[in-house]
Amino acid sequence: MGVIVKASDLKFKYPRDTNRRDEPKFSGLPDPAPFNRDDLYEILPVMNAAMDELGTDDGHVLHLLEDLLNVMPGFVATRGDVFSYLVGSAQDHLRP
Repeated sequence: MGVIVKASDLKFKYPRDTNRRDEPKFSGLPDPAPFNRDDLYEILPVMNAAMDELGTDDGHVLHLLEDLLNVMPGFVATRGDVFSYLVGSAQDHLRP
């Protein structure tokens, strides 16, 4: 689908870790690298991938993913785990 989420699409503002901006980011499973939930440059690629996986470009779904991210348990720590958590939780919320 190729959804591209921009910072302006998000309902919350996130800090940017400019020192690590050019480091590799989430590009798919598996990804055992730690996830920094306080870095916009980490959040955007995971949101893009989750929206693609869910097959939607609906802003309400994006905001649901943000809400899920902000209540996500601390033990969900890797990029791969965050992606799986967001997609699985969103699917549970979106089921009729």
